[in-house]
Amino acid sequence: MAEAGILSDQDEFCCSVCLDVLKNPVTVPCGHTFCMVCINNCWDQEDQRGIYSCPQCNETFTPRPVLYRSYIVDQILEKLKKTDLPAASPAGSGKVECDVCTGRKLRAVKSCLTCLASFCETHLKPHYEAPALNKHKLVKASKQLQEKICSQHDKPIEIYCRTDNSPICYMCTMHEHKGHDTVAAVAERTQKQSEIKEIQEKLQRKLQRKEKKLQELKTEINTLKISAQAAVEDSEKIFTEMIRSIEKKRSEVMELIRDQEETGLSEAEELLEKLEQQISDLKRKNTELNQLSQTEDHISFLQSFQTLRVSSEPEDSSSISIHHQLSLDGVKKSLTDLKDRLEQFYNWEFSVVPAQSSTVGVLQTVSAPEPKTRSDFLQYFCQLHLDPNTLHHYLSLSENKRKVWLKQSEDRYPDHPERFDYRTQVMSKESVCGRAYWEVNWSGKSAGSSSVSYKGISRKGGDESMFGRNDQSWSLEHSYVYYDSFSSYYRASFWHNNIETKLPFKSSSYRVGVYVDHSAGTLSFYNISNTVTLIHTVQTTFTQPLYAGFRFGSGSSVKLCDLVEIRSEIK
Repeated sequence: MAEAGILSDQDEFCCSVCLDVLKNPVTVPCGHTFCMVCINNCWDQEDQRGIYSCPQCNETFTPRPVLYRSYIVDQILEKLKKTDLPAASPAGSGKVECDVCTGRKLRAVKSCLTCLASFCETHLKPHYEAPALNKHKLVKASKQLQEKICSQHDKPIEIYCRTDNSPICYMCTMHEHKGHDTVAAVAERTQKQSEIKEIQEKLQRKLQRKEKKLQELKTEINTLKISAQAAVEDSEKIFTEMIRSIEKKRSEVMELIRDQEETGLSEAEELLEKLEQQISDLKRKNTELNQLSQTEDHISFLQSFQTLRVSSEPEDSSSISIHHQLSLDGVKKSLTDLKDRLEQFYNWEFSVVPAQSSTVGVLQTVSAPEPKTRSDFLQYFCQLHLDPNTLHHYLSLSENKRKVWLKQSEDRYPDHPERFDYRTQVMSKESVCGRAYWEVNWSGKSAGSSSVSYKGISRKGGDESMFGRNDQSWSLEHSYVYYDSFSSYYRASFWHNNIETKLPFKSSSYRVGVYVDHSAGTLSFYNISNTVTLIHTVQTTFTQPLYAGFRFGSGSSVKLCDLVEIRSEIK
């Protein structure tokens, strides 16, 4: 009875990889059993990834498990081999069953497209032995036989119609697909297979470029982290030296005040002693005069009076004074003036970056000169992205949100309070403060504008939402003038608060560089070609963070340039 139970569960001893009876069975840590060769082949393909999985339940293992032969399963399989059952394996879950077997179905090894049935090894023999059957079309065992048969003519699908891009049978070529471009399915498969190879090669090249850019980006990120840490350490060192210098000056000022106090007190004590002596002398002489006035001898009075009068002449004490209060007041005033100048310097030189801004703000000091070359500008490069919530319905945005173009048809994007609903415009997602620089490539033969704007600009309606036509934005507008049908040049004008400034600048290059020094109130536009040429600059006062903005004419598009791309051009 036990053996009968084993036989009834014979399908449990099939390998789920090769679908055959287990050979040299091994059990993996999750409890499933496979052929030693099958599981090793599977895991050999996963060596590069370093993570190994069970082909049946997908549980993963790290590191690669050590496999040991399952002797209990091996003994059971030995008993199965001694039974009188056919050598073919029974069909288990997910396997193709033999359509001829009665009772317990065995696993099918082939399917016949003529018979529309699947057969095990035993029942397949007539197809090899009987002359009437050996011409039938045999394929790998499949459950989807009906998919290989024409539903209209019940004939095998062996032809491919290139006209309709669909597989058909030979009867279809005589009726529905008569006169169409048709080939054998195997020939079409061969061609498609070569196309797949070409596609894979293109994907591989694209993958290599992406991986190269990924590595470059990682390098940039690492460089940024190193630069930021160095800046923190340098700033800490500078501030420490500044604090130490201020502490030293503080000690010197305190010592100066104490020295002046000591000198002043010494002089004051001398004056005090002198005044006290003078007061004592005056009191004594006053007493002598009182006594003389009471003398009755006239001759003695007259003789003594002349002597006392000379000695009683008052001494001038106007030269006795203290001037140190004036000196100390001067020290206080100098320190107060110094404090005010320092506060003005800090307010002027240090820009406050809003916490919500995703752009990195850098404290600018007088030691950082204004950029002049393209490499200088790249110190302040900003990796901007365009905000899909601001995108007009006639604009399309690339997947990486760094390219946008004007379309002929309208896309009904979801309603959003920040979306431009009248002007074909878009704004950046990130704001900029401090110093910032970016470059854009324009294409198309129509007008457009590169702008900066406050976030509060109107998004609805006509001119009030147009870049440069309000006090919330500054815009460089450009259009194209044609010499003839083969050549054209670029002409620009500047707009702010609905006031136009016509610019004499002309160029055939359509790349624009934008530089902002928020704290200094400087906005500059440059033409980028082999050289960096100033188009226009404006001096103002920015009271809010700025966002990049673009407006499009018919057929125009703009792409935000990548830092790696720009550096490769410079090299």
